[in-house]
Amino acid sequence: MRRSPAFFVRCAEVVPSPCCSESLSVIGSRSRKLVHATGEKSELVIRRLRCIGCRKIHHELPDCIVPYKRYESACVENVITLEPSEVDVAADHSTLFRWRSWFCSLAAYLLGCLESIAIRFHLEVVEESSAPSQTAHHSRFGRYVGDAYGWLSRVVRPIANSNLWVHTRSAFLSEAP
Repeated sequence: MRRSPAFFVRCAEVVPSPCCSESLSVIGSRSRKLVHATGEKSELVIRRLRCIGCRKIHHELPDCIVPYKRYESACVENVITLEPSEVDVAADHSTLFRWRSWFCSLAAYLLGCLESIAIRFHLEVVEESSAPSQTAHHSRFGRYVGDAYGWLSRVVRPIANSNLWVHTRSAFLSEAP
């Protein structure tokens, strides 16, 4: 069986701890599998970081990852943005449905997080566009992160780095009888 090559993720910028803004020190690494739109899998080696202040452990995630999702962020973005007939992602229909449901259920929370971050850092927010956007969600997020390709990564990064990302289950689990 042919194994895909591992890619080592290293951030070029210094990001403080999302919990208390102290420095982070590298304590190791872990493997993370990533599925591409074609269904091809690759392996990322991401660093494990410990905050020197609060001692919590964080993982350094590249922009191509949405926390707790196995597929690239571009795949999830396409499913959210495009019409179902236009989506070209090697995933079953129930997975695509769960991604849409996940995003719809979190959209208001994510927008609130972006607004809070903008207020905290005195950032300018773009006025609502009069031109119609691809989707209603897309235009609301565009005020904070722009509407160009890759907008989902630009939503995820500040929220995760501000320690505001909430863990959500992406699959339904049944109870034991």
